[in-house]
Amino acid sequence: MSPLESAVTEKIAGDMGIDLSQVAGTVELLDDGNTVPFITRYRKERTGNLDEVQIRDIQQRITTARQLQERAEVILKSIASQEKLSPELEQSIRAAESMTQLEDLYLPYRPKKRTRALVARERGLEPLADLVFSADAAVESPRSAAAEYVDAEKELPTVADVLQGVADILAERIAENRSVRESARRVALKTGRLSVTAAGEGVDEAFRDYFKYSEAVKKIPPHRVLAINRGEKAAALRVKLVWDADTAQAKTVRLLKLHEHRFALFMMDASADALSRLILPSIEREIRRDLTERAERQAISVFAQNLRQLLLQPPVRGQRILAIDPGFRTGCKLAVLDETGNCLATDLAYITGSRSKKASTKEKLGTLVKEHSCHLVAIGNGTACRETEELVAELISEGHSDLRYVIVNEAGASIYSASDAAREEFPDYDATTRGTISIGRRLQDPLSELVKIEPQHIGVGMYQHDVSTKSLNESLDQVVESCVNYVGVDLNTSGTALLSRVSGLNRRTAANIVARRSEQGPFRARSQLLEVSGLGQATYTQAAGFLKITDGEEPLDATWIHPESYPATRQLLERFELESDQVTRDESVRADLRSRFADLNRADLAAELDIGLPTLEDILEALVRPGRDPRADLPPPVFKSNVLQLDDLTEGMTLQGTVLNVVDFGAFVDIGLKDSGLVHISKLADRFVKNPHDLVAVGDIVTVRVLGIDRERRRVSLTMRNDDSE
Repeated sequence: MSPLESAVTEKIAGDMGIDLSQVAGTVELLDDGNTVPFITRYRKERTGNLDEVQIRDIQQRITTARQLQERAEVILKSIASQEKLSPELEQSIRAAESMTQLEDLYLPYRPKKRTRALVARERGLEPLADLVFSADAAVESPRSAAAEYVDAEKELPTVADVLQGVADILAERIAENRSVRESARRVALKTGRLSVTAAGEGVDEAFRDYFKYSEAVKKIPPHRVLAINRGEKAAALRVKLVWDADTAQAKTVRLLKLHEHRFALFMMDASADALSRLILPSIEREIRRDLTERAERQAISVFAQNLRQLLLQPPVRGQRILAIDPGFRTGCKLAVLDETGNCLATDLAYITGSRSKKASTKEKLGTLVKEHSCHLVAIGNGTACRETEELVAELISEGHSDLRYVIVNEAGASIYSASDAAREEFPDYDATTRGTISIGRRLQDPLSELVKIEPQHIGVGMYQHDVSTKSLNESLDQVVESCVNYVGVDLNTSGTALLSRVSGLNRRTAANIVARRSEQGPFRARSQLLEVSGLGQATYTQAAGFLKITDGEEPLDATWIHPESYPATRQLLERFELESDQVTRDESVRADLRSRFADLNRADLAAELDIGLPTLEDILEALVRPGRDPRADLPPPVFKSNVLQLDDLTEGMTLQGTVLNVVDFGAFVDIGLKDSGLVHISKLADRFVKNPHDLVAVGDIVTVRVLGIDRERRRVSLTMRNDDSE
């Protein structure tokens, strides 16, 4: 590690409040090609037991620092090629802590476009500008000195033209002064406001809230920044930065001591021009870019948090399900799924028409649930959802009292159903049937089904279509990778989409695993992964611990224990005179182990087994809970048997609902209506709430009270506060 990188790791450790060895160990593991999930779970000794969030934070920080270093080297080479690189400048460039500082230092040396100052230099006015700038005693006044430079052939026919050229050179010089720019930047950040107006007559009324709008840049919230950006992109809004120009000018004058200058008025005019024509537009672009980047990070963070909660919703196992994709004109698509998600039957039913047609539809549904012993109905939340829900509720009340239903978020199902992956998975079904199967499977195992869909189409974000696609995809891919590896994957039942998200694997190796499984039958041991084409020892090390095999040749393959720890695990079990299959199959043995483990001196035992204490702790946990699915500890979805109408609502009514989406300004909650209700951030708790994610998450079951009903716009405002006087 270079001295410069050592300094970077020291800074990261200081900023994060962790040991330098933890940062250095994590960086080394990342540089060696280890994935974040693998490092988090299986290299705790090297990281000092850092969690995944901390490891990803280190990864981001070291990447940013290296990008800064790379940019610094490019700048140093550029300035050196101009023979203008001094030791002091080099030191300042290497010490820069941000891209903004770096670019400010580089600005005077950056190759320039054809500016007004450049034109003035080409006309030979730089010597005069130098004399004026330095207040040379030989110059009586700028005007008198300018007379000598009048030259019609150089397009300087008058003294005024010469003075303008000199002023242009001085303005650029002032604008490139690092201290002046930093002072102006502070003024802009303190006093700047985004001023927003309509771009003209007849523009999109969707942006009418911003047709005459102004807000301080230091206060404007992220979601508003993205909304304004969207309006500007749609040519509906005009946006500009306004600031306290007088304060900026006064600070510049003091900074450069222009009031003491022999040619104070001339220099002050040049500085005012520098601020308004050169610095303000540059800082406006910078501030707008920073606001947008911050807003994008927040939007992506909101999406990522919601996505994680959605992916980790508990599966509904051991249930046969009737899945319904609602529709009016084309009817409701039906699919019956067995306990493992295989499609047993499909059909079509219509919820519109005469009373006899609806009765026929209910009879069809009743026959399907009875023939296939279904006790659960999954209804997609798209068009005709609530009408379908009413029909199912009637079916339950008319003789199917053991039946329940759940509203399932179907966002992205249609995109998946038309994809190559869906056609490959269900070659014998059309797109509508594939989409219906996907709705049912989302209830049976949300993670396994949702990984087949590009995350931005899942519908739990905020302004995800207004942010950088690259940044969004990178962040969401990390979330999916994290969730898949947090839960683990069944090696013998998972498809390519799920397997490709496992640590160390990709689409090609995942496809090769599925192909090998099809040709030679189920894997009997993790070690057989090494027989898969394109999967070597390095990939095996990264992936093996996350791929589980039930009823295989090696009982430990069903646990979170990594194959590299099998020898230590067997040595541990021998100490208790046990075989691994006894532990994985017999709950009474595991219960006995729990009590025996409680009396262990774990530090001594770890030393005896020649493994780290964190690894020993993980082995012990895996032995007493070998098949643990972390999602099983979460509450199941709300199963319903009747329907709620908007007309049923009254202010003050208390209801249970499911959180569908969490955004900066609150949470949208499904209370059983066609449209979800909103709990504004101010109504989430009896105290001030800075971030809604601190209180609620997608999938949470919450108790809400109806605060207001706008029947015309079908909007319901909800509260989670206890204050009944609202």
